Amino acid sequence: MAYANYRYKGRHYLGEVHGGHVIPLAGLTDVGPETSADLLASAARLGESRVPLSEVTLRAASPRAGKILCVGQNYKAHTDDTSTATFPVLFPKYTSTLIGPNDDIILPPESSQIDFEGELAVIIGKPGRRIAEQNALDHILGYCVSNDVTMRDYQNKAHQWLQGKIWDNTTPLGPFIVTPAETDISNAGISTTLNGEVVQKSDLSHLIFSIPTLIATISEFTTLEAGDVILTGTPAGVGYRRDPQLFLKDGDVITVTVTGIGSITNTVRAEAT
Repeated sequence: MAYANYRYKGRHYLGEVHGGHVIPLAGLTDVGPETSADLLASAARLGESRVPLSEVTLRAASPRAGKILCVGQNYKAHTDDTSTATFPVLFPKYTSTLIGPNDDIILPPESSQIDFEGELAVIIGKPGRRIAEQNALDHILGYCVSNDVTMRDYQNKAHQWLQGKIWDNTTPLGPFIVTPAETDISNAGISTTLNGEVVQKSDLSHLIFSIPTLIATISEFTTLEAGDVILTGTPAGVGYRRDPQLFLKDGDVITVTVTGIGSITNTVRAEAT
């Protein structure tokens, strides 16, 4: 099954997706720290209130995530040094960065090097600390698609990446949360297209650190809660590493697709000043 956070007639709902419709779950408004996988599975389905997806506005897949943990340089073709990588590069984002899967990506006037990074995202559905790799998949609510938009000029101001990663309203997450039972992502393709041109293309078999490894590693030092998000890294082809470099500009349309999970398409807009 797949879940969607959505807005309909001015109200927020969390629902189960069935074909071209979404059925709200009784008493739930979105995925967050208190909405475990078990709670979602047991919630009553309000079939009489189903609505067409074409009539709703999809929200970020986990709009109240307590933690958003991101992985850098996690594809074999995206880093120059894969053979010695023994620990993932990790950095946080904040919920203020999150937008819906079709919302505009807002370009701040302060940055002139705004880059795209198509990624698979993992949504946690069962809390845990020091989770063993062999048990990691039991803690996943589902998967969705993201674009880890990065301000490269700010990222490179210091050794830490935080200042390049946490700009408000820049990180789409969606369109739905697809449960592990619904799809096999082991070799799923991932691609990014910019104005109709493919700029990133790979598959998830090229991850350096697997999803179970990431969950086990992260949960060593922090408790993973329901609704937490892990962005698993981006494949080669980002704009900063191209020659000539390619950065996002006002009016661009960018799509990220993960086979079996879905697509997000966002228009890039300059921030109003």
